Amino acid sequence: MVIFNELMARIAGRFGRVEPRRAATAYVRGLLTDLDRKNCWNLAEHAGLAGPQALQRLLRTARWDADAVRDDVRAAVVDRLGPDGVLIVDETGFVKKGSASAGVHRQYSGTAGRIENCQVGVFLAYATPAGRALLDRRLYLPEHTWLADRGRCRAAGVPDDVGFATKPALATAMVLAALRAGVQAAWVTGDEVYGQDPRLRAALEEHRMGYVLAIAGNRRVEFEGVQVSAAEAAARVADRHWHHYRAGQGAKGPRWYAWAWARIDENASDGYRWLLKRIPSMVTESSTELPLPVR
Repeated sequence: MVIFNELMARIAGRFGRVEPRRAATAYVRGLLTDLDRKNCWNLAEHAGLAGPQALQRLLRTARWDADAVRDDVRAAVVDRLGPDGVLIVDETGFVKKGSASAGVHRQYSGTAGRIENCQVGVFLAYATPAGRALLDRRLYLPEHTWLADRGRCRAAGVPDDVGFATKPALATAMVLAALRAGVQAAWVTGDEVYGQDPRLRAALEEHRMGYVLAIAGNRRVEFEGVQVSAAEAAARVADRHWHHYRAGQGAKGPRWYAWAWARIDENASDGYRWLLKRIPSMVTESSTELPLPVR
């Protein structure tokens, strides 16, 4: 509760009136509860309000700067969790009914595990041994069903100057914004959606930022002087170079993997790169943690 009060005090100045400030406090407090459904009606009831109007006004018509609040939250997170953390990029889907919500479209939702009518948001998280929290967010807008229809965009409140951006481009913008804001991250990580994008990798390398990004097994890399697939390069790693490390707790206990890494792209003039490979392991004994890899 102390942390919550400190954070709400930190963003209080972003609201010009006391009413939206109080509504924001009630709204965020409700989101942190274990309510099954977190719509304005249920959140208002939890807050002891007569109805959802105050929360609906906060989200629809009240004037406050969401990006400025984001900046305050980002600064608070880094202050609380400390420097030299990991920036994590990922997306998630929010299942929606109807077609009016900005960006809603029939597309794959990782939350649902299938194609659904949903919105997709790309998020940036920050993690250190002290904890983890979200730093930033971007809404993914499909090009043909949304940005090609400016009338639909205006009806949903999408500004005319918003152009199409891929998920990796949205992730790149958030990472660079965090670095410009002074976030002292040690490295960046993401799944194959982001690892396959050369512009994201190029932006990180330009800023001398280490990264661990997943790539497809058929991706071509230079290994031992020849071009091979990433899967083939991993298969050439000698048995003695595989080591067992735990990758967190799973539903059935600790998740153990065998890990190995190999130097690739040795002729690159702009740094050095490694291919990090993992496969499921049956090891159950304890082990030390894997050192943080660099690009």
